Amino acid sequence: MDRQNLTLLTDLYELTMMQGYFKNKAQNETVIFDAFYRNNPCGGGYAISAGLEQVIQYIKELHFSEEDIAYLSSLGIFEPDFLDYLKDFRFSGDIYAIPEGTVIFPREPIVKVIAPIMEAQLVETAILNIINHQSLIATKAARVCYAAKGDGIMEFGLRRAQGPDAGIYGARAAMIGGCIGTSNVLCGQLFDVPVKGTHAHSWIMSFPDEYTAFKTYADMYPNACILLVDTYDTLKSGVPNAIRVFTEMRSAGIPLTFYGIRLDSGDLAYLSKKARKMLDDAGFTDAVISASNDLDEYLIDSLKTQGAAITSWGVGTNLITSKDNPAFGGVYKLAAIMDKDGRFVPKIKLSENTEKVTNPGNKKIYRIYDKDTGKIKADLICLVDEEYRESEDLLLFDPLEPWKKTKLKGNTYTLRPIMEKIFEKGQCCYTSPKVMDIRAYCQKELDTLWDETKRLVNPHEVYVDLSQRLYDIKIDLLEEVSEK
Repeated sequence: MDRQNLTLLTDLYELTMMQGYFKNKAQNETVIFDAFYRNNPCGGGYAISAGLEQVIQYIKELHFSEEDIAYLSSLGIFEPDFLDYLKDFRFSGDIYAIPEGTVIFPREPIVKVIAPIMEAQLVETAILNIINHQSLIATKAARVCYAAKGDGIMEFGLRRAQGPDAGIYGARAAMIGGCIGTSNVLCGQLFDVPVKGTHAHSWIMSFPDEYTAFKTYADMYPNACILLVDTYDTLKSGVPNAIRVFTEMRSAGIPLTFYGIRLDSGDLAYLSKKARKMLDDAGFTDAVISASNDLDEYLIDSLKTQGAAITSWGVGTNLITSKDNPAFGGVYKLAAIMDKDGRFVPKIKLSENTEKVTNPGNKKIYRIYDKDTGKIKADLICLVDEEYRESEDLLLFDPLEPWKKTKLKGNTYTLRPIMEKIFEKGQCCYTSPKVMDIRAYCQKELDTLWDETKRLVNPHEVYVDLSQRLYDIKIDLLEEVSEK
């Protein structure tokens, strides 16, 4: 899975269209495609961008091997001159993207590809595959971490992920979204992230009794001694045996640096509160109580509301699969075509669903912050040549309901462009940060959201507005098409 050639990770119609453009070379104009999504996953108020590092690797490795050419030839639908062209194929265009870990909102470009249409068409499927998956899991992780209110979340869904790639890159995305570690050792090796874990029920069952299993584990791992206490009877056996082992460790002068218990079944609120009292009464007030068992953000939020004495959470299936919302829904749409004078002519896709009508043209995004609080006020999509001064008043309006307007007084807001150039003329000009650095950046990004936007149910919407020029172009195109 390291340095794969994913050139054929595409839908067949990308290649058949590519051959069509090749056969009609006048049709191979430079174009702009935008990758974006229409609705926040999980009914939330935001998403987290992730997957850019893998997109970069994919573009760098993009080439057709001899085996690829032979396979395509065997399909009987590609002509020899087109296959000869593919032998020397490389991506030659520009790519702009929102960096990983950034808070993002619907309908704004996450990735913008500027390239000859043959190239821009080919990369569609892989870009969506990578960005959709990792952004989904990063977003789910951020929601789970928000529900935990500062408690550590460990990702350990590898055995339930939809295959090795989903497990590895899902764990990477979960780390970006805020998890403190993963059980996935290969993810730890590939991306230099913390790996964590305890032991299974089988460890307990393989010994003559629970105490011996705990004692043996503690002797081996005294600095990371989290004991699974629900194999037989949590309160009558598991917790008392754990306390016995901790007492013996303390008496032997072994520092209790990181120790505690894990609950994996039963009424987690009730059991954790009872276990907390037992541990405290025995003098182990700093012992960790961790929990697992089909957790998600809603269950964690409920347990916190019930006063559960849990301070560490292991989340598996519902995180690595985003079980309640298993698809991100990103799309990739043509936004402009370059004419013979080198100017981009805006293009628009129509739909009976207003939200599916695309935003045309060569665009960039400004993030607008409240100057006093540093919180996000809105995002503004505009044309690349548009500039704004923070000292001037800024009028914003909802592009779907343009009569809804907000005027920001000059010097009350700040602006930040959020897209960065990733490739220029086929060469990568961007260095991806390490995953843990992206995680730290993501935490700062989440701090720019109002609490009302982060709530799990019925969150406040952050508006994504269009500049007046871009809006006028969109309306003109709509009227032009409707007259045909």
